[in-house]
Amino acid sequence: MDQTDMHSLFGSKVFNDAVMLDRLPRDVYRALRKTMEKGTHLELDIANVVASAMKDWAVEQGATHFTHWFQPMTGVTAEKHDSFITPDGSGSVIMEFSGRELVRGEPDASSFPSGGLRATFEARGYTAWDPTAYAFIRGHTLYIPTVFCSYGGEALDKKTPLLRSMDAINRQALRVLRLFGNTNASRVITTVGPEQEYFLIDRKLYEKRRDLKCCGRTLFGARPPKGQELADHYFGSIPPRVSAFMAQLDRELWRLGVLAKTEHNEVAPAQHELAPIYTTTNLACDHNQLTMELMKTVAAQHGMACLLHEKPFAGVNGSGKHNNWSISTDTGMNLLEPGGTPYENAQFLLFLCAVIEAVDEYQDLLRVSVASAGNDHRLGANEAPPAIVSMFLGDELTDILHAIESGTLYVGKEQVQMEIGATVLPHFFRDATDRNRTSPFAFTGNKFEFRMLGSAQSIAGPNTVLNTIVADVLGKYADRLEHSVQFQKDLDELIRTVIHDHKRIIFNGNNYSPQWVAEAEQRGLTNLPGTPEALRTLIDPKNIALFTRHGVFTEAEVRSRYAILLENYSKIGHIEALTMIDMVNQEIIPAVVTYQSQLAQLAANKKLAQSEASIALEDGLLKKLSRLSECLVKRTQSLSDCLMEIKPIQDPYQLASAYRERIYPAMTELRCVADNLELICGRDHWPLPSYGDMLFSIE
Repeated sequence: MDQTDMHSLFGSKVFNDAVMLDRLPRDVYRALRKTMEKGTHLELDIANVVASAMKDWAVEQGATHFTHWFQPMTGVTAEKHDSFITPDGSGSVIMEFSGRELVRGEPDASSFPSGGLRATFEARGYTAWDPTAYAFIRGHTLYIPTVFCSYGGEALDKKTPLLRSMDAINRQALRVLRLFGNTNASRVITTVGPEQEYFLIDRKLYEKRRDLKCCGRTLFGARPPKGQELADHYFGSIPPRVSAFMAQLDRELWRLGVLAKTEHNEVAPAQHELAPIYTTTNLACDHNQLTMELMKTVAAQHGMACLLHEKPFAGVNGSGKHNNWSISTDTGMNLLEPGGTPYENAQFLLFLCAVIEAVDEYQDLLRVSVASAGNDHRLGANEAPPAIVSMFLGDELTDILHAIESGTLYVGKEQVQMEIGATVLPHFFRDATDRNRTSPFAFTGNKFEFRMLGSAQSIAGPNTVLNTIVADVLGKYADRLEHSVQFQKDLDELIRTVIHDHKRIIFNGNNYSPQWVAEAEQRGLTNLPGTPEALRTLIDPKNIALFTRHGVFTEAEVRSRYAILLENYSKIGHIEALTMIDMVNQEIIPAVVTYQSQLAQLAANKKLAQSEASIALEDGLLKKLSRLSECLVKRTQSLSDCLMEIKPIQDPYQLASAYRERIYPAMTELRCVADNLELICGRDHWPLPSYGDMLFSIE
């Protein structure tokens, strides 16, 4: 594909700025841009003109329907499709689309999770156009990004709080910028580039795994002879079938304006990654949802299944979503860019301190933002950071902060030219600091990489938290400095105090090491290994006060999220446990019984043919199979009993805790027996595709 083809392809299915500039009257275009850039209200007469132009463009692209595309608390997107047709009064139809239809929709709100904000009989909900996100076309439908709220105005989605948090950090960051004499910037935005990890396996094998289809992860599976031990998959040659999938995925994403940039094999067999170029947080959230949806669709077209669960296979690396977050102005200034002399860059140091203090003060909220049943299987393993939140700054920035705290002179380090040992190789300078892939929250040059996110989750929640906690600290700094009569002195003292009070959160070592857990405890850092205990901190008074103070959530909205997330955790545990029980009773036990029957018949036939023939092999296998089969039945019954025992629990937190403390351990015990049976059961008899089959099905 040449440059001309790429230019015509990229964004060709998006009602983007170029299309708006071409199709809208100048005054309408300027009004819409003002709304997008300044957050001003858009009048209905302007919306009518935009809607008409949007409809004409969409129809020319082959669209016959439109939908308000929103992101409810299910974690996936939702859509209801309506056609453009309208009766013309003469028995025919015309294609129309009004500003009112563009601006507002009315989906049924009673069936979406609301956490008590809505009763089942209260069905009315509203979707409202988000003019800061571009409309786009998929298939024959015009997709209009919207927010979703209840009849009473409560946010029932993930986008509304994200937009509110972006407003919050904009307000507070502008206050701080004005302290440094920056009057050029009129808006501060956060930007995100989410790296998406995923697995691809053959579709035919996927269809034979009830656990993958119902739960997204394998509930059974013995270890394969070869996994990721040799590290030969990581950054290796991409198999042709996967390469074809990636090429089509790129084209589909580029048409939708998604800046898909980097793709490669990840550490585990069958695991891969796609990384986009960063964009505004709101758009990045929409784009990541589109990316996940298209990954599944395109994979199916290539005879594969895309697995987005955080831990689809036990014993190999799970999948995360690295959230590269930064703060910029509308003038193009990155506020987390250290520059050549960061120790002299007071503005950068103050914004850096704001992030340090925010992460330290609200460790619990960052942990909550990535809490899920799926991510619990991944956090703390050897491919993901632990559930303890800490920050990596690197040697140079850490040394600078130490010098500021101690009041000593910082002497910058000279750049080091890399000597690789062959004169033919190009010369380049080594970066000032190494990278730390074990850190949950690592500074990587001019942004922070939040590495705790699970691969299946929306990035809206974590970025809502990040924006809000940093906005809160920036607001506190502005309150302190706006009326200062000795600004430089007070600024120096503020930076020094923040470093002293919050340096415990900075850790540049190995977050995987067992020693770090003990050290983190000594530092007073929060360790919330499981989702239920993490979620409970969401309704801590200080956290409710934070969100309400900045208008990101009302108290009712915070409590609704708490209820929804707890309920979701318990429902996932229940579905997984029932799936396990069904698979044992309907697939594994019949297969093992059949195998034992054949072994017994073989032994009997050998004795019948020759009474002195040895049946030691059959007898030994039968004893093992019989013993393990009895254990399998007992542990299946034990899991069933546990489900019945916890069923009466009414309190959502206690119920979620029961799933974590009782159901999941019982599932682990059951799995252990089944996996041992798989290792000794005849391959032709075992009813499930093996790990070896699935992980190496596309090579």
